[in-house]
Amino acid sequence: MKILANPLISSILGLVLYTVVTVLVWKVPVAAHEEASQEEIVAKAKEVGPSWEFQSQEAELLIQELKIEKQALARREKDLNELAERLKTERLEINVVTQAVYQLQMQVEASIVRINAEEAVNIKKLSKTYAAMSPDGAAPIMKEMEEPTLIKIIALMKEAESAPILEAMSKLSADDAKRVAKVTERLRFYLSQPPAGKKATP
Repeated sequence: MKILANPLISSILGLVLYTVVTVLVWKVPVAAHEEASQEEIVAKAKEVGPSWEFQSQEAELLIQELKIEKQALARREKDLNELAERLKTERLEINVVTQAVYQLQMQVEASIVRINAEEAVNIKKLSKTYAAMSPDGAAPIMKEMEEPTLIKIIALMKEAESAPILEAMSKLSADDAKRVAKVTERLRFYLSQPPAGKKATP
């Protein structure tokens, strides 16, 4: 007891007891608080749910924008596909028209009668010769000519000279009448090339 009477020892002993009591009293609330905090955290985590189920206003807006953009792209792709189909159809139509024009051009080219510079002199002489003959005398001779030559000769005659001859030829037979009609039709496609060194008048 004399030891306790010593002020130094009493102070040390009191300090040790205070420290022990403080530690014992402090640990209990802290542990309880930590347990409570952990339970609250777990409860909140359960309320929030897994991360893949997390939703927010910003995420919803982003999803809506992506959906709208996807729909716009789908519409644009559909429009482009329709445009491609229309272009394909129009291209086929243009090819058909081009082929038809080409065939018509070939038919017209086949019907055109041309007199080149080399034969122009001879054809003019023949034309004058048959124009000077009587229609009844010229018709049987011209009947035997090949059609291109016949057309060239008649084309160089005046209308007053060629009309009686064609009339006389048409009276020879039914076939000759058809031939005269054909020759008359082909005269519309007569083209005369100018002699060498001269240009055709426009």
